[in-house]
Amino acid sequence: MSEAPVVEWVRCYEKLINFLEVNDKARKFSFQGESLKRFVDLREQFRRSFIKYVVGRELRKARYWVKALKKEVDEVVNALGLEGVMFSKELKDFINDPPSHLRKKLFNYMYDLLRGKICLKDFERVGSAALRTSLKTNLRNLYQCWVFLSTLRSLSSFNAKIIYPEHGFLSLERSGKQRSGGIPPNCIVRLKGSKFLSFFLEAPRPIGWEDSTDLKRAWQLYVALRPDILVYGGKVFNIALLGKDPPIKRPDMIIECKELVDWYSRTREIRGPFVKPLTAEEWRSKWIEGLWDGLADVLGVKRTEASAGLKEKKALRLKDVQIVALYNSLYSPKCMVVVSRAKVPASIKSYLSDHGIEVLDEVGFRVERLSPLADLLLKIAKGNESQTFMEISGECVQCLKVILEELESAGISLSMDVVLESSLRYVLNRLDDYVAFLKKRRVHESAS
Repeated sequence: MSEAPVVEWVRCYEKLINFLEVNDKARKFSFQGESLKRFVDLREQFRRSFIKYVVGRELRKARYWVKALKKEVDEVVNALGLEGVMFSKELKDFINDPPSHLRKKLFNYMYDLLRGKICLKDFERVGSAALRTSLKTNLRNLYQCWVFLSTLRSLSSFNAKIIYPEHGFLSLERSGKQRSGGIPPNCIVRLKGSKFLSFFLEAPRPIGWEDSTDLKRAWQLYVALRPDILVYGGKVFNIALLGKDPPIKRPDMIIECKELVDWYSRTREIRGPFVKPLTAEEWRSKWIEGLWDGLADVLGVKRTEASAGLKEKKALRLKDVQIVALYNSLYSPKCMVVVSRAKVPASIKSYLSDHGIEVLDEVGFRVERLSPLADLLLKIAKGNESQTFMEISGECVQCLKVILEELESAGISLSMDVVLESSLRYVLNRLDDYVAFLKKRRVHESAS
């Protein structure tokens, strides 16, 4: 009986190992000149061949999806007059070059293999898992971003204009946006008739906290279920409602994006609601334990066993279609829509319809399939009757922009309205100082 043929990535590994045995037995990887060039060539051949072996077919699909997203970015920038669209660091790297992004996921495992820390079988196991997880996560986020951008473009026919953020760059990430203690929107859109829609992507996320009292109030946001997109009628700048259940303002609409063909039959663990709250001291302890465990191999010490507390976590395993229904039940939006890239069976549609959820399926990457979603959004758009509009000078706008830029650099993302209001409240709390400042300024202007 003939032996199974050696796969290409294993051949590349053997070439790389043979090179190292001759040129770097100590595995210091400190090459120079031609040796460095040869090592890099063999290393990249190994990583490329392994990626092709594990996710070659899916990678071809990923390139098509990336092309569709880039096209939609151009379309929405032109339609809404934006300066640009910003993605998370992870997704941006993936969009720029999917194969290069995946090669980075193998970096540590590859050097563990070359140093003899793990065997070839273990490398195949952990490397394959890392590639598939990264690809799956990025494609999920990519399709969610496409749906969001396409939805905004669908609204452009109704004179949609993004009024927040004011700088014209649409951010599709939440990193660093909630350090100030609130949950701000990704964007606010003004429609004809001075009506507004506020959009929040994956919004129920943790906010900044300092001690155990703060953490106890914010804990619900750590364990809250997280729909893809929340939409509110009107201008809504903060949806955090600490101490409430759920801990966010009730949305007018939830939009769930499903990129997989069989998403409705897949299962996930819902763990968050069952995890007991931690104190700030316990939180720091868990963080230090994780740091220690991660550094143990480098430091050459024995790894500590996971604490018993981590083993006590409970979880509930549900099908994805049940989780969608759970979102609707928990957050009680006025309407909920599932956008499915592929066709959804009639039985699943019926199940979701019975739970008050509409389904737009076979959407693919065709923006015209989202027109029913745009119609629903128009129905929930609201004006902000309590607000008074006033003209402000260009100098005042410039001062506000400087403040906004300084806040952004400090990790605080606020709207121009909120900055203006908080500035006035700051002045009210220090009115005597402000009056003294104005008197001093008047004297100075009179003298000049």
